[in-house]
Amino acid sequence: MELHNEETVSGEILPVVIIGNGPSGICLSYLLSGYTPYLSPGALHPNPLLHSKLAEQPGLSLLEQDLEYLCEGLQGRSSNPVAVLFDSLLLPDGDFGLDRTSPLEWRYEPERAVTHLVLGKGPPGGAWHAMEGSMLTLSLANWMELPGLKLKDWMKDKRRNVCNDRATPAEIASYYQHYVTQMSLGQNFACGTTVTSVTWRPADRRGYWRVEGLQCREGGDLGDVSPVEQVPFSLLARNVVLATGTHDIPARLGVEGESLPYVCHSFWELEGAISRGELDESSDPVLVVGAGLTAADAVLAAHHLNAPVYHAFRRAVADPGLIFNQMPKMLYPEYHKVHQMMMQQQHQPSSPLDSSSSPPPFSTSSSSYSGYHSFPRHRVVSFRPDRKCVLQSDSGRRTVVQVSKALVLIGAHPNLSFLPERGRPLGVIPDEAVTCRRNPIDADPFTNRVVAAEGPGMYAMGPLVGENFVRFLKGGALAIASDIAKGQREGGGGAPGSLDGLADKWVDRQADMQTLARVARS
Repeated sequence: MELHNEETVSGEILPVVIIGNGPSGICLSYLLSGYTPYLSPGALHPNPLLHSKLAEQPGLSLLEQDLEYLCEGLQGRSSNPVAVLFDSLLLPDGDFGLDRTSPLEWRYEPERAVTHLVLGKGPPGGAWHAMEGSMLTLSLANWMELPGLKLKDWMKDKRRNVCNDRATPAEIASYYQHYVTQMSLGQNFACGTTVTSVTWRPADRRGYWRVEGLQCREGGDLGDVSPVEQVPFSLLARNVVLATGTHDIPARLGVEGESLPYVCHSFWELEGAISRGELDESSDPVLVVGAGLTAADAVLAAHHLNAPVYHAFRRAVADPGLIFNQMPKMLYPEYHKVHQMMMQQQHQPSSPLDSSSSPPPFSTSSSSYSGYHSFPRHRVVSFRPDRKCVLQSDSGRRTVVQVSKALVLIGAHPNLSFLPERGRPLGVIPDEAVTCRRNPIDADPFTNRVVAAEGPGMYAMGPLVGENFVRFLKGGALAIASDIAKGQREGGGGAPGSLDGLADKWVDRQADMQTLARVARS
């Protein structure tokens, strides 16, 4: 879809604009397009308490029910209550690996549809199109699917069968792009767009959001973007949803020499070096910094080439917070292998009296993982121009290693440059940058409204509110769609008129916050 300057051409105010076209934005578009979940007649949920609550009003859709009431007493692997609720309805007993039939049925009710627009830089699927295509996903394949289209059914005619196991990122990205076409959502998607500004514009009592940006001219197919020309656009919206994810800006260590050419912050830079033939068993070691799954993928990729690897990370190998200690060994054998390497091939200082040392030669024993050394509880002190890196342990001992490349893979931050102060005031800790783990956006747990937004009608979902798995981010779509539907009912039907009640509540909340601030200062 090619955008026009709606503000200057027609003055139209859209009910909803969604920024981000990954699985979060796709799922919300599905719900806003009139696809409505109901308790299927005769269906039973394995949780008797939840089933009894749903059966109290079987004629009401899930969008019309009290989500907070339905969430009471539920427990799951997400801290977001609506995410646990929706997951338990879409995948009953999913934590046990069971493939139970969902008690929900989906009805297409076009009269419930809310006009909306989904903005994304690339094709539908978001960051999944940029992930490494052959590695397996962390989640089970059926945890990656969206409502209304079983991933296993879609995969039947593909190159391999998916039977409740894991799929590759390339397969998942293709599934999401197909989902938009299959569900006839394409008219709501504007691909090739980069949002540059989102601002609140007071107008009378209600106001609106102004969303500005640039769009590349589209090709013939959905998401087929041709970089011929960038055209500015300006949209007005009653509600704006932040669904950008957190893969935009790689996290940095902030140490001396981190900007040197041999220091990389992306798995793709490692792939580029591999494709150019720069790494093999005769190369100087690759230093991988980080203990997450992307760092593990980098270790595996380098190890596959027999390239030597140094692996430095801050936690102890046995730390329960380390993700490898939270993953079943049988389901994730490749990551279990990395964990074994981290345990069995730890760097041992040559002398306990030395304050600095160099790593010993790599082991060539057939019983160990040759060409690998781990440095648990170490941090990088500096990167030197001569490709020497200084590592320091918790005890203060320093080790200098010679490397060919260094990969700093310690996570990523969302790009919220289109918001005032890059969105910092919206975080749980307003003085710090927004991150998905340590400082997500502060949002209401049952509506996903952004607590500290400039005006009413701003929502956040997915990794921005700390929900990193597709399995659970669908709950954010339910919370937002339910809140918007509630606003429509209270506003007398039309979404543009549904903001009055929200505006009143927002004004009241701002007054309460100002009162609390005055009390705190006194």
